[in-house]
Amino acid sequence: MEKWLVAAKKADFNKWATDFGIDPVVARILRNRELTDEEQVQRFLRGTLEDCHSYRLLKDMDKAVEIIDTAIGQGQKIRVIGDYDVDGICSAYILTKGFAWLGANVDTAIPHRIHDGYGLNDHLIELAKADGVELIVTCDNGIAAAGQIALAASLGIKVVVTDHHEVPYELERDPETGAEVRREILPPAAAVVDPKQKDCTYPFKGICGGMVAYKLMQALLGRRKSRLADEEDGASKQDSASKQGVKSCDSETLLEELLEFAAFSTVCDVMELLDENRIVVKEGLKRMQHSRNLGLQALIEVNGLDSAKISAYHLGFVIGPCLNATGRLDTAKRALELLQSENKTQAMQLAAELKELNDSRKNLTAEGVEQAERYILERHMEQDKVLVIYLPDVHESLAGIIAGRIRESYNKPTIVLTKGEDGVKGSGRSIETYHMYDALTQVKDLFTKYGGHKMAAGLSLEETHVTELQRRLNENCRLTEADFVPVIHIDVPMPVDYATEQLAGQLEILEPFGVGNPKPLFAQKDLCFLTATRMGTSGKCARFGVLTPGNRRVQMVIFRNLDKFEALLVEKYGPDSVDRLYAGQGDYRLSVVYQLGLNTYRGITEKQLIIQNFC
Repeated sequence: MEKWLVAAKKADFNKWATDFGIDPVVARILRNRELTDEEQVQRFLRGTLEDCHSYRLLKDMDKAVEIIDTAIGQGQKIRVIGDYDVDGICSAYILTKGFAWLGANVDTAIPHRIHDGYGLNDHLIELAKADGVELIVTCDNGIAAAGQIALAASLGIKVVVTDHHEVPYELERDPETGAEVRREILPPAAAVVDPKQKDCTYPFKGICGGMVAYKLMQALLGRRKSRLADEEDGASKQDSASKQGVKSCDSETLLEELLEFAAFSTVCDVMELLDENRIVVKEGLKRMQHSRNLGLQALIEVNGLDSAKISAYHLGFVIGPCLNATGRLDTAKRALELLQSENKTQAMQLAAELKELNDSRKNLTAEGVEQAERYILERHMEQDKVLVIYLPDVHESLAGIIAGRIRESYNKPTIVLTKGEDGVKGSGRSIETYHMYDALTQVKDLFTKYGGHKMAAGLSLEETHVTELQRRLNENCRLTEADFVPVIHIDVPMPVDYATEQLAGQLEILEPFGVGNPKPLFAQKDLCFLTATRMGTSGKCARFGVLTPGNRRVQMVIFRNLDKFEALLVEKYGPDSVDRLYAGQGDYRLSVVYQLGLNTYRGITEKQLIIQNFC
């Protein structure tokens, strides 16, 4: 059961269309993306990197730069500690590459998903001490590692935290008002750079770890550039640059490459493609078309992609999963090695191995999803508001993917737990109306470790607490049945007759598409389906011949849920309706939600109408 809602936001669409040279339909879609004035529209359509927010607005950025720059200058041993997902890998690459360019004595540690778990732990701190590390810089983690950072300080190691996750907090009662207030629990680091801090003035909180790392490199390179500019003559500038370890490329060229990985992180960590995220991804994709990074080139090649047509979809669903697979089934260090490759042969070999791992991961995931479905049915959990699923035999690295698939099927917050080497570990994926991190905080006494944000979280607990976790999360949940009904947000109820090739071309200016900026959805009532032809080797796709209310014949395609489409035909028009449609004898009226785009096949480009929903 779905609920179709038509956006009804108002603006002077004709004026926007005239001012920006766009179709009024495109203007309506822009308003549906919460843009309210022409300045915002201008930034959305034509924003540049100069429109991004200044790194100076991030709290503690000046402290972090001072500490790191001093450490580099003194030759201190620096260790970057990232994470085993795409954001953590790309963040670590950004910082390690940037620090090395500045002449730092730097190496990298990526936690092992199974042996180390997420982020910092005591073992990593103790190992850093044994290796003579004097400064640790975290990326995509650290905000919830107060105990580990305190341990580092006791061992004489400074820590700079760069992260983007929610800041841990405790609820306290205000003595004057009696209201509950949040008290942030910040780690005792020398500097904490995380836009989620309540007193951080950074205007856009929705950036990923890779973006925070990129901002830090902007700040460090800006400081170095200012220092060089203060030199009195060219000779001293050259000498200073040599002493500071400046490499063969200049700082702007370096930032161009690092921007690609900030964009990669943003897409794969499922950040909203709004505000500066949209600009960075758009500009990053442009640079990926002629990337200098051999590892990225190899990933594009082994996946059979055309570098000139790389999109956010390819990052999130083709290339990104290859990097993620190493952290899930092996070690994420291999993914970092790929990005750091300096010869084509090595890069191609590593990329091929990563793709093979990802193919294996796909099969294991499918098996895990089947087990999760059985778990729900056997325990009659369909009425639970929060699905807590314990699959002890599933590889713990697959918990998040499986949780995401179940969340999509049931449209309910979902946590999948697995049995690890040290207790139970799990990952959660949420829906828009349920703040998962806040919900876990209400039951944090059950966990040995947890962290995350509104839409996703990770956790560890004793096996004896699994049933209690399920019970308390459901008791605390205040969601209603209406919250579990999937809502389809229709941008424009537009007749298929208006869906021209010219309009399809204009819609491309709205890219990149993703969370926060989805592909536009249109709707048409009472289309008459006349014919159908199956497509693809699996036969799970189809092409339809459709008659519009304007008496025009058009083609539409469906790439997913063909079985549900056919079931609806049988329900509405009888058991022989499907056979009649494929025999070209259809006369069945349905309403559809569809997307409009351009498709190129054998050198010919034409519009394509893709059915997404139907009733």
